[in-house]
Amino acid sequence: MGKANKVLFITQEITPYMAENEISLLGRTLPQAIQEHGREIRTFMPKWGAINERRNQLHEVIRLSGMNLIIDDTDHPLIIKVASIQSARMQVYFIDNDDYFQNRLEVMDENGVDYEDNDERIIFYARGVLETVKKLRWCPDLIHCHGWISLLAPLYIKKAYKDEPSFRSSKVVLSLYDEGLHEPFKADFVSKLMLKGVAKKDVAKLKEPISYFDLCKLAIDFSDGVIQQNPNMDPRLLEHIQNSGKPFLPYQEPDCYIEACNKFYDEVMEHEPAAPAATATPKR
Repeated sequence: MGKANKVLFITQEITPYMAENEISLLGRTLPQAIQEHGREIRTFMPKWGAINERRNQLHEVIRLSGMNLIIDDTDHPLIIKVASIQSARMQVYFIDNDDYFQNRLEVMDENGVDYEDNDERIIFYARGVLETVKKLRWCPDLIHCHGWISLLAPLYIKKAYKDEPSFRSSKVVLSLYDEGLHEPFKADFVSKLMLKGVAKKDVAKLKEPISYFDLCKLAIDFSDGVIQQNPNMDPRLLEHIQNSGKPFLPYQEPDCYIEACNKFYDEVMEHEPAAPAATATPKR
C-alpha cells in the first residue's frame, strides 16, 4: 500500500465553530498539522444549531447540495455548507438538514434529554459526508473518524461504498472517546441503516437496546486502525481491539499526539490484514 497522501476527517465538532473541548480542539489542530506534514485534507462536521452562520461566514455550496437521502422511507434534503479557517488555511464542509441539525444541539436537547432521532442523525451524517466526497470526485487514501456521529461511517465505507472509485482503496482509522450517546437506540435502527451492500450478517451483533458501546464495537469491526483518545477506555473495548489484531495507537499525551498520529496513518496504510484461515474442501 502507498502512503496516506489524502486524508478525510469525518469529525463531530471543530473550534471555533463549537465551544472548546477535547474533540473540538483536536478537530481544529489535527487536520491543520496533517496538512502541514504535506498531506492533502478534507474536513467535515455537522452544521449543529449552535453555529452562527453569519459570524463564521458559512455559505451553501449549491453544486453539492440538493440531493435527498431516504431514511425510513422519508426524503431528507442534504444541504452542504462551507467555511474557512484562514489562520489554518483549512476549509470545513458542513452537513446540514432542517430536521436533523437546524436549531438543534448535539446529543441532547436544552433539557438534557437525548434526541429521539439521534439514530437517524447518525445515518444521515455518515451518508451525507460520503455522498459529498463522491461529488467532489476526491479519493481519500485514509479516512479518520471522530465522535459518536461518525460511528456508522466505517461500516458504510467498507460495505455500501466499497466499489465507489472514491473509497475503493480507502483505509479507515477510528478515534474512540469515552463520551458519546446516553440513551440506546431502538431495534428499528438496524432496518433504518440498511443500504445496498450492507448484509444482515454485518450488523447481526446489534441487538436492542443498541448502546454507544455496541456502536463503538461495530465501528472497530469495520475500521483498519484504532486510536485511544482518552486514558480511561472501557476495558471491554480494549479487549475487542486487541482481539481484532488491527493496528492500535494507545493513549498519547497531547504534546506527542500529532506526531504519533501522523506515523500511525502510514502504519495503517502499510498493514495487511491476516488472511482468513483456509477451510479444507470436503471429500466427495
